[in-house]
Amino acid sequence: MSSSEALRGNTTSSLQLVLRDSFTTAVVKNLIVVLVWLILTYINSTLVATFFRHQVFYDDPRYILFIHMVINDGVQLTVTITLFILSYIFYKLNVSFCCFFILVAVFTTRNTPVNLASMAMERYVAICVPLRYAQICTVRRTYVVIGLIWFICVAPDITDLFVTLATEPLSFFHESVFCLRQNVFKDVILAEKRKAFDIIYFSCVFLVLVFTYLRILFAARALSTERTSAKKARNTILLHGAQLAMCMLSYISPSVEVVLHIIFPGRILEIRFANYLIVYILPRFLSPIIYGVRDQKFRKHLRLYLLCCRCNRTSQKTLPTGQA
Repeated sequence: MSSSEALRGNTTSSLQLVLRDSFTTAVVKNLIVVLVWLILTYINSTLVATFFRHQVFYDDPRYILFIHMVINDGVQLTVTITLFILSYIFYKLNVSFCCFFILVAVFTTRNTPVNLASMAMERYVAICVPLRYAQICTVRRTYVVIGLIWFICVAPDITDLFVTLATEPLSFFHESVFCLRQNVFKDVILAEKRKAFDIIYFSCVFLVLVFTYLRILFAARALSTERTSAKKARNTILLHGAQLAMCMLSYISPSVEVVLHIIFPGRILEIRFANYLIVYILPRFLSPIIYGVRDQKFRKHLRLYLLCCRCNRTSQKTLPTGQA
């Protein structure tokens, strides 16, 4: 789901589709969105740079899965915010261009919960079967898992494009539409298929998180020597559960929008904007918190990286002009 879809809603009412913000309101909203994107991009870029500058993370499946999710969330955020801004500048976009951006947004959005499930399973193996961890969680298998994550997330939704290519005339892809998923992939069956796969994905991830949390909880009680690490792993899975819950808000957000519109008539655009920030942007702040702040190992290297960057900038400022 794109940011434009989140903001404009899933209703088919043509009256709602032509609702537009005033110039001042549009500028303020776009400035807020771009500012949030700049902050998150800086944070994510720092995390990615820290990862690639230290060899110690290359051989740890936990951090490989983490950095994959950071990069994935960065792409998702960039694509959805690009669509958000373009929807204000041009309103209607070329169908082919819109298809590409919507599919990328959908793939990366689906990736997040599946990646959360993989990270929870890695923590389960590390705490509950530590003697077999080195055999089960290898670097090679981690990259295989990442490949499977992409296959699982891409395969169901790429069929939307094939069905549209088969059912729509070629001229349709040269038209301009308001960039919503239902305006491009218009077959009713595709919408029902999307709902079915959403339920399957999130149900499976929810069960994985509950299973791993309970097993780690029992392991923490049984192994007194591992209580500290088990507690940290349990808290990490709880944060993953919070991320998943925020992702699942996208299912109830249309109903919540209808209720809020009844309570606050005439505020539908503001309601949708707040919904976009809460459902699609706020969860992206949790990934840096989980590993960038809470994780002692990553936090230590992150501080070293930031310190080195600060020292380099300071030294460049103090150098004479001829030596800079």
